[in-house]
Amino acid sequence: MLLTLSSPQKTVSLAAQLAARIEPGDCLALTGELGAGKSTFARGFLRVLSEDPALDVPSPSFSLVQPYDTVKGPVFHYDLWRLSGPDELYELAWDDACEAIMIVEWPQRAEELLPINALHLTFSYGEAENERKVLLEGWPEERLTGLAL
Repeated sequence: MLLTLSSPQKTVSLAAQLAARIEPGDCLALTGELGAGKSTFARGFLRVLSEDPALDVPSPSFSLVQPYDTVKGPVFHYDLWRLSGPDELYELAWDDACEAIMIVEWPQRAEELLPINALHLTFSYGEAENERKVLLEGWPEERLTGLAL
């Protein structure tokens, strides 16, 4: 499913709608160029699940993982850019995270350890200045039906 997001607020709206559908054991795999909307999406998603619109959501670029307690249970936000290889994931609570909710930036670095049922969100620039495109793949269509932007 390819969606056009006309503003950062639409990216946050998509995050909120997916937060309403997410369950423990689900993984959101975020891919895209720098500035394409991954961080905006992750912040919106975590703020909705924590029920705290002012929640500080730092990038996990240096820590590699940032855990959160939310209304749907634990969420682990990973940024795997600096990961040397998938074997390092075991030092980052990966097994526990696979039973919780995961947001994974740079998911290709997890290789075969990324959950096979992950929802892949590929962000790209749109034609207008604030416009973004996002391709959603991996979940059954009925789980994405009704997304309204």
